[in-house]
Order: sequence, then C-alpha cells, then structure tokens
Amino acid sequence: MLLSGDGMRYEMMKYENIRSLRIDNGYTQRQIAEQVGVSQNTYSQYEIGVLNYPIEVLEKLADFYNVSVDYLLGRTNTKTPYPKK
Repeated sequence: MLLSGDGMRYEMMKYENIRSLRIDNGYTQRQIAEQVGVSQNTYSQYEIGVLNYPIEVLEKLADFYNVSVDYLLGRTNTKTPYPKK
C-alpha cells in the first residue's frame, strides 16, 4: 500500500474497513462498541484512526462480521475468514 507524504493515506485505509462493515450492516457505533466491550467514544476513535485497536478487539470484530483479520486491516480485499483449527 502506498503512503502519502505524511503517511495519512495509509492510516485512513487501515481503519476504513471497520467503518464500512458497520455502515453496510446497519449498525451504530454504540452497538459495535457494546459487542467488543468498549465505549462508543473509544470505538469512534478506532474508526477514524486516532487509536489503534487492540488484538482482542480485532479478533472480536473479525468474528462478529465473519471476515479475516487481514481484511479488517486492509491487507486484502478478500473478506473470507481463515479456517479455524
């Protein structure tokens, strides 16, 4: 992924998928925040890239939306999660 001069394009892309999934599925930030166990304000900051989300939140989001962690991170366009061992 290409970076703009200050790296901001990369950061926005990194968080874009969690916002898109929420909106596409008709959820509010408050609903998703409750699912992952954080406040609505904290979740909002994850979506806009102010805060990095912890691995535990990343796992919960991937399970909730049934997508891969790599998709959430913007590393792939393939939503399909990996098979569980």
